[in-house]
Amino acid sequence: MPRASGRAGRASRRRTSSPARRLDGKIAIVTGAAQGIGAATSRLLAREGAAVLVTDLNVAKGRAVAQAIRKEGARALFQKLDVVSEAGWKRVIARAIERFGGLHILVNNAGVAIPNNIETTSRADWRRVIAINLEGPFLGMKHAIPVIRSSGGGSIVNIASSLALVGATGSTAYCASKWGLRGLTRSAALYCAKQGYRIRVNTICPGAVETPLLERQLKRHPKGREAALKEIIAAEIPIGYAGQPDDIAHGVLYLACDESDFATGTDLVIDGGHRAE
Repeated sequence: MPRASGRAGRASRRRTSSPARRLDGKIAIVTGAAQGIGAATSRLLAREGAAVLVTDLNVAKGRAVAQAIRKEGARALFQKLDVVSEAGWKRVIARAIERFGGLHILVNNAGVAIPNNIETTSRADWRRVIAINLEGPFLGMKHAIPVIRSSGGGSIVNIASSLALVGATGSTAYCASKWGLRGLTRSAALYCAKQGYRIRVNTICPGAVETPLLERQLKRHPKGREAALKEIIAAEIPIGYAGQPDDIAHGVLYLACDESDFATGTDLVIDGGHRAE
């Protein structure tokens, strides 16, 4: 009975409030937001009404993203962030509170890939990939959860990969980090749910998306970029074309807004049908 009543209450709030935009009044932090999926996500969340703290190590590009958002009449600030720095996370979250008044949405998008197999992966490369792709989201969630809770609840979206669902011989550390991120997401989701925090935690698993990360891989191909992209599409993407950053940003928007309030501890796979085969 109480659970049904709570659900009815949420539905009632949705009907009566009828916001013009899906994230009006929300405050978001996006990591790795200077380009690619992070930049597209920051722009979309802002267009839907969120105040966005754009974070990245690339100061020039990060500031440009925030400036472009402000030119569209939305709210955005840039803050430099190294996601493996606990002190950096504390500063970023403090700034979100100071400038916007709280925090409702965290998008852990920053990531790195260093292609190597189990025999050729160096310990230094292993540690770097695990630190950025797994420890970074851990630190972000650890310090964001109390603030999101005190702001009334919200959503955490962790950007994993389709390689978090399978193995890949040439991506040893990357696969390990993204599989780990899915496990971390589930642990955090269950914890928040059972504590009654009203914080949902989910992952998105993108397939091949035309981002700077993919571009670097394509340029290393001996046959050239276009031939490499065609090979990837033929081998991995039944729908017949690679994804764009906006494709993933729209998935983030769904998980960030109240329309997904029954989704937590799960994966949203956006990969052009690759894992359907």
